[in-house]
Amino acid sequence: MEGGRESELDTGEAGGGETGRKRQTGENEDKAKLRELGKLPRTEKSSITPFMDLPVDRQVVSQLVQFKPSPLHGRHYDLDTTEPISFSLKSLEELMSWKPSDADAFNIATTPLAGRQPPLQSSRPKTLVCHDMMGGYQEDRFIQGAEAETAYSFYHWQYIDIFTYFSHNLVTVPPVCWTNAAHRHGVSVLGTFITEWMDGAKICESFLAGESSFRALADKLVQIAQYYGFDGWLINIENKLSESVVKNTPPFLRYLTYRMHRSVPESLIIWYDSVLETGELKWQNELNEKNSVFFDSCDGIFTNYNWMEDHLERMVSQAPKRLADVYVGVDVFARGDVIGGKFDTNKALQLIRKHSFSAAIFAPGWVYECNEKKDFRQHQGKFWSLLFEYLPTHSVCVLPFVTSFCQGFGKHIYSKGKVEEVKNWFNLSAQELQPLFADMRSGAVENGWVWTRGCPEDAWNGGSSLLVEGVIPASLSNVSVRLFSVRVPAPPKIFISFIYKLEGVSDVKVALEFKTHHAPFCSFADIAAIPASSLRPEPLSEQDSMMQQFTQRCGTWTLEGWQSRCFLLELKGCLLEDIFVNISQVRPDEQEGHFLLRIGEMKVLDAESLFTAQPQVQNPSMSDVVWRRGMGVADRNTLQLYLNATLQWSYPAHRTSHFRVHWRKLRCPEQERVVLIGRAYASVYRVVDLAVPDAVDGDPCWLEFLVQPVTKEGFAVPESEWGRLTLRYAEPFLSEADKSV
Repeated sequence: MEGGRESELDTGEAGGGETGRKRQTGENEDKAKLRELGKLPRTEKSSITPFMDLPVDRQVVSQLVQFKPSPLHGRHYDLDTTEPISFSLKSLEELMSWKPSDADAFNIATTPLAGRQPPLQSSRPKTLVCHDMMGGYQEDRFIQGAEAETAYSFYHWQYIDIFTYFSHNLVTVPPVCWTNAAHRHGVSVLGTFITEWMDGAKICESFLAGESSFRALADKLVQIAQYYGFDGWLINIENKLSESVVKNTPPFLRYLTYRMHRSVPESLIIWYDSVLETGELKWQNELNEKNSVFFDSCDGIFTNYNWMEDHLERMVSQAPKRLADVYVGVDVFARGDVIGGKFDTNKALQLIRKHSFSAAIFAPGWVYECNEKKDFRQHQGKFWSLLFEYLPTHSVCVLPFVTSFCQGFGKHIYSKGKVEEVKNWFNLSAQELQPLFADMRSGAVENGWVWTRGCPEDAWNGGSSLLVEGVIPASLSNVSVRLFSVRVPAPPKIFISFIYKLEGVSDVKVALEFKTHHAPFCSFADIAAIPASSLRPEPLSEQDSMMQQFTQRCGTWTLEGWQSRCFLLELKGCLLEDIFVNISQVRPDEQEGHFLLRIGEMKVLDAESLFTAQPQVQNPSMSDVVWRRGMGVADRNTLQLYLNATLQWSYPAHRTSHFRVHWRKLRCPEQERVVLIGRAYASVYRVVDLAVPDAVDGDPCWLEFLVQPVTKEGFAVPESEWGRLTLRYAEPFLSEADKSV
């Protein structure tokens, strides 16, 4: 039973109150009263103490411990562990029979596409990343994360505009963690529809046979993108098409593009350069009169990789008004006769930008696949720093602006500066806003330089912090590093929180700098000397009422080496544009000043949000329960009992960044404090192999699950607003004969 008042287990016991229950000799009146209220177990054999704070009118789920075959579908769950997983569709039959199901709740992206400037529809050249790695669906398929020592992650979001998840399955649905991470940075996400070889030709002959069939397939693609929350499709037909079928391909693209635009704002349909208008499979490496009919029917074309500069020159006249819709392909693996690739990919980007085209960077995971995994961060940083010159950035346009610089993986999980879990982990849904990275060691300015990078060795929240390292040149008393490009209309009052620590021998002072739309500013790339007229707020005192309200919302914490500064900006009619950290020498007469700054967290909030009440979690429920025993001795009483179950609840998605899911034992042989199980990035969480006590001698055990929202502003919601669900479970009654078997 679910979702109601306390219910009886179907064990043959009488339900209802305790009025007629026989009490053991010597039982005192207080214990008897507790038993009447249901606050003590029904037998004297358990030695736990009374649990006084369990409400009488509580929501309880009752379960018998039964070891039945799992009810879970292999498409949505790892059947070995019951963990929810991302999936693809591998056949036309699977695609055409697809429909939403309850199991899909885990696969729905919860982060909407963030506002950004300039918008994706602007005419400036764009950057598309096509992620193709080892067939796809690696560690990223585990929706609640994976324990992985080194997993591929992407965090240079401010430099790209579109992210495409690629595999060789017919329909590639992007794993939800990628959509959440990309959307948080204002980056659109595309799935892939691909047909290949003879099987692909048969699929095309089927769905492109006529208008009704290609519309039916297009409608399914639109429904899938809309339901799972991503933004369109890369259409990749890499097989020969018959004359009748190829004639239906442009109408199919036009209809698909029209329906996507109607259903998903700012969506895209992009065609891959492969088939000609005759149906012949022949890659052109450019847009020309042989494939322009497909380009004219959708939002853009992704060219093949074996182009030379004369291909680019010809394309300028082919689509003079749509240059930004031509995504010139760059294979980072450098397969075939290509320009650039690997750590020379910048050579290809230089030519592409010279002719004002967009770029499609294919398989940048090369830095992970073909190099030492332990050096992944260094290779990733090197690869993208070589491209920065050719990657125009975009600005985040929303408040609250909150980040701990977590990159979605790490060696530990931190909370408020302390290690909360010791394990290697990976979950891109946990990735927070990433900065503009800088690596100016090779192009030092007057002997000064700056290098910013993520670091997992210490963090405030999540798995990493931001290291800002550099040297202040003798010619400057301070340097400023641009961390974020934003474009946010300022509310009347902006509250800013900044947590950091200085490491090593860093005899410097740290301050935040803000650029508004009309503020004067003198810069050299991302390093700049800040004139006195720039916006540099003073920290609030601990006695300030706004500071006290912030402290109350943050709850208990100790800095232990970290420093915290809070600021209040009162702006009217301004546009907040850029956020900098300013590092200045304490004694500017010295020749050079080396610094190593670790930034743990930054918040830019509408000050009114500090006073906003938070709603309570509603309608907690439990479903898809699977019980397991550990492997070991045959005697069941010595084997560990494990619970697997799906928890769901209701909470406004726009109010929360994630949920912390806890549990505790209530009426069990031993009672425990509240323990964190994990973090959920949707209003659903799969409890996986939770070790729970046996319900012995016919007595039920009681567990409580608690769901704690964390707001968009990064504040944990008070316990009074948590969701609570009690599980009461027992094992089926065994006769003496059964026990002896």
